Amino acid sequence: MQPRIVYNVTSKVSHQIHEAWLQWMREHHIPAMLATGCFIKATILKLKEIDESEGPTYAIQYFAASEADYRRYLSQYSDALRQETLDKWGDQYIAFRTVMEIVN
Repeated sequence: MQPRIVYNVTSKVSHQIHEAWLQWMREHHIPAMLATGCFIKATILKLKEIDESEGPTYAIQYFAASEADYRRYLSQYSDALRQETLDKWGDQYIAFRTVMEIVN
C-alpha cells in the first residue's frame, strides 16, 4: 500500500540529550507510533545547514496510507504519545508538526 499522508514532526533537541533522545526515538517512540497501525513506515532525517548552537534538529516523518488513518492516530493515540515524550524529555526539546499529502 502506497502512503498518501506524511505526518512530519520536527524537533530541536538540546545537546545534552540528543544522543539519548535519538536512541529512545529509534527503540521506543517510533516503534510505538508504528504499533498504532496508523502508519506504515517512518524515516528519521537530520536537518543540515542550520544553526545548531542550541542543539541539532531532526524531522521524523511518519507515512500513513490514508487521511483516515492519520485522523485515527489523532483521535486515539496522539495525546498519550505526545505526553509520554513530554514526560520523558521535558523542556529539553521543542517540536512542531506538519501534515503533507503526497501528490506524485
